[in-house]
Amino acid sequence: MRSTNPLLLALFVSLASFFCQPLQAQWRVGLSGGADHNWYSINTNYQSDYRYDGAWGWSAAVFGQYDFLPWLGLRAEVEATERNYRFRRTGIYAATNYVTRNTYLQLPVMAQFRFGGSKVYGFANIGVYAGCWLSSRYQGTMYDPLVGSKRSIDQTYSFQPEKDQRGDFGLAGGVGIGYRFHDHWAIHAEGRCYYSFISAVKPYMGVKDNRYNTTIGMNIGFAYIF
Repeated sequence: MRSTNPLLLALFVSLASFFCQPLQAQWRVGLSGGADHNWYSINTNYQSDYRYDGAWGWSAAVFGQYDFLPWLGLRAEVEATERNYRFRRTGIYAATNYVTRNTYLQLPVMAQFRFGGSKVYGFANIGVYAGCWLSSRYQGTMYDPLVGSKRSIDQTYSFQPEKDQRGDFGLAGGVGIGYRFHDHWAIHAEGRCYYSFISAVKPYMGVKDNRYNTTIGMNIGFAYIF
């Protein structure tokens, strides 16, 4: 029988010990929610009286996470979020001022790196997300040139397939702090950013009107640790 090389045996034991560390960690599932601020990156070109400002919205998510190592985990979420912006005009149309409320459903998948103690710890999430633009609504005032005054608007936007890009994809990341106050329970607070690679407007009628969402927010949540 072929003898076992002591160095190979030692290497095998070391690797087995390293990769068995995930058994010391657990799955965790939880809920999170908070507020976010979104704005458009847009070139208004000749539309010198058009203004696109950021606006606040909300977010809510359910998540699952598996910790491969005490300092490394993989996190996936299903999140509903608002990616809103404010549109206004200047000059004779200055009475036009409304918020467009856009609801998205998105799936962030991120690696989580943790540092610090076993109870109080910091963490950083980094990964990507894919999403779908579910609905849109206008709320505010609009200048009506027919009567020379403003009127209130609160209406649902009807999507135009040839113009609106409802799919979304981009980078997701954040930093935060967590507190494991019980063997099976932890809470956290996180600041997060979503950076879209996909324009919300398709090339239409020979015009490229690219509009990219960037969203930053703060969420708090809790998790049950198995």
